[in-house]
Amino acid sequence: MASESQLDLVLMWHMHQPDFRDHATGEFAKPWVYLHALKDYTDMAAHLEAHAGVRAVVNFTPVLLDQLEDYVDQFASGYLRDPLLRLLTEPELTDISDDARKLILDQCFRANHTKMVEPYPAYRRLRDLYSFTRDQGDIGNCYLSGQYIGDLITWYHLAWVGETVRRRDPTVAQLQAQSEGFSHDHRRQLFALYAREIANVIPRYRALAERGQIELSSTPEYHPIGPLLISLQSARESQPDAPLPAADNYPGGRTRTRAHIVAARESHARRFGAPPRGYWPAEGAVSQAFIELLAAEGCEWVASGEGVLAHSLARTDTPVAERGQYLYRPYGMQAGDRTVTCFFRDERLSDLIGFEYAKWHGSDAAAHFIAQLDAIAEAPFRGQRPLASVILDGENAWEYYPYNGYYFLNELYSALENHHAVRTTTFAAVLDQAPATEPLATLVAGSWVYGNFATWIGSTDKNRAWDLLCAAKQAYDLVAARGELSVEALADATRQLSDCEGSDWFWWFGDYNPGEAVAAFDQLFRHKLGNLYRLLQLPVPPQLSAAISHGGGKAELGGAMRRAS
Repeated sequence: MASESQLDLVLMWHMHQPDFRDHATGEFAKPWVYLHALKDYTDMAAHLEAHAGVRAVVNFTPVLLDQLEDYVDQFASGYLRDPLLRLLTEPELTDISDDARKLILDQCFRANHTKMVEPYPAYRRLRDLYSFTRDQGDIGNCYLSGQYIGDLITWYHLAWVGETVRRRDPTVAQLQAQSEGFSHDHRRQLFALYAREIANVIPRYRALAERGQIELSSTPEYHPIGPLLISLQSARESQPDAPLPAADNYPGGRTRTRAHIVAARESHARRFGAPPRGYWPAEGAVSQAFIELLAAEGCEWVASGEGVLAHSLARTDTPVAERGQYLYRPYGMQAGDRTVTCFFRDERLSDLIGFEYAKWHGSDAAAHFIAQLDAIAEAPFRGQRPLASVILDGENAWEYYPYNGYYFLNELYSALENHHAVRTTTFAAVLDQAPATEPLATLVAGSWVYGNFATWIGSTDKNRAWDLLCAAKQAYDLVAARGELSVEALADATRQLSDCEGSDWFWWFGDYNPGEAVAAFDQLFRHKLGNLYRLLQLPVPPQLSAAISHGGGKAELGGAMRRAS
């Protein structure tokens, strides 16, 4: 254990889902928002509530908050716009349509089977039976009864219950003990549980922030790669030979980026009583021009990836020291007439939580993580107390942990609460202490993945997607300039454009991602672009009928997360 040395630790959990709504119909194409809400957002809040001595930053994207509030409205009104949620409450599942049966059979095994199916014998039997009937072709599934369908959709929603909820809510214990033969009343009980818990997600985090335990930060509204919207050429700052789309640049990208920032600022102030002091830009993607736009809207701090810092320091004439000598401190960046404080993610520590510790016993993983912190605290370090920033998804990793990461997080938070040399804090709290910052003279544009933008641009498929988006934006600009749309119609088209600008669509294109996931996001992106043309009262271009990417790889953790290096 460290004795005299001290270390500040910022744990930042990034909560985000892309917009799964079809704004033409109001229907949700995928159920991931409400499923992650009950499994992950509830658990992450509960662990913080149980460990009042732990400080953290929680980053909510506005597009996620919009969807969470949409679900709260669905539960309250009974007007269900999510097809799977609607089927959960269907009184009789024997005579549902073929499409409804297909939706349940396709969706209700989409989970980590080792951690979310295998532990439950009844759910495992349902999977094995489905595997057998599927091998018989289409005729095989005809022998799956309405009771089978009812048990399957019930177990799927039981498996997605957060571990902290599972341990305290009697409904879950009763239904798991029931095991099979679930009735409509059983499904209604599960529906009511989801309704109660999801209605409390945003209020729980607001309460944690109000009592000073967490800082709530934000991301520009629809999670766009701001540097690329401003200039596609920024991809070449870290990769000079990167192939780029045919389009020279995204039309009006600076204005669009500012619109995302302003919308996020207003969203945060409306929901949490004040604008955010800092931002985790989508994918930790930064550039000089992007940070200047953030600063103009009152941003005090920005966080990004370690690779961005390494590239930026290497661009100067100053020799780059061992990472421990440059990583664990805040940096000051001049942005117009303001200075923005920049924090950089520790890739190794973040990836240990994101990818490695799921394979460990929870207490061993927590002890190992604490030992890494002790080593940082004990290392010779010039100047002020070192600051380590651990930043990763607050939702996608836990599916691969036993018990949704319950034991790891409980052990880790307990150890941090009682550690005499490591102090958990927030970025805002660091700023309030007016730390001495190292000036960052040059910023090389990049993201938290490899310090570049290769995950979102540069391949044939990704570049084609950018060209389709650029063409749609040109059409939007022409129609808007003619002034032929009503104020309401133009607002609808602008919202759809914002949705299409999100980073998630480009993330999935590429042969290294699983084909099934690539196909789903490919179809969603093209459908959203088609909706934009329809809202502009223009014909949908025929090229939107052809798939952009096919995938076929076996990316780690299904492709939802990626190692930083």
